[in-house]
Amino acid sequence: MALHSAVKGKLISVIGDEDTCVGFLLGGVGEINKNRHPNFLVVDKNTAVSEIEDCFKRFIKRDDIDIILINQNIAEIIRHVIDNHNSPIPAVLEIPSKDHPYDASKDSILRRAKGMFNPDELL
Repeated sequence: MALHSAVKGKLISVIGDEDTCVGFLLGGVGEINKNRHPNFLVVDKNTAVSEIEDCFKRFIKRDDIDIILINQNIAEIIRHVIDNHNSPIPAVLEIPSKDHPYDASKDSILRRAKGMFNPDELL
C-alpha cells in the first residue's frame, strides 16, 4: 500500500536515480494505477530527456498525485518544464541525491515561494 496524503488517497510520485527511488519504494511510496502506470521513474545515464519530460507531464496531469519529488540534478535537466508548472498541486519538491547535494540557489520553486513573501528577493 502506498503512502497517501490527506483523506482522498492522493499519492507521492518520485523521479530520481535508482537509490532515491528504491529508498522511497521501500518506504511504501510505490503504486501502479488502474492503467498500469507507476508513480515513479528511475533515471539513469541512458534515460532520454524526452522520457523524463513526458513522465513529469504525466504526473502533473494525474489527479491521484499531490506531490512530485524530483532529484535536483534531474530537475536541472528539465528546468524549462518545471518552470512552466504554476499550479500548487501537485507540489514539486526538489530533493538531493546521494551524489548531488541540494543547492537552494538552483531551486526555482523555492525562489518563487520566497518571492511570494518578499518580492525584492525575486531574481
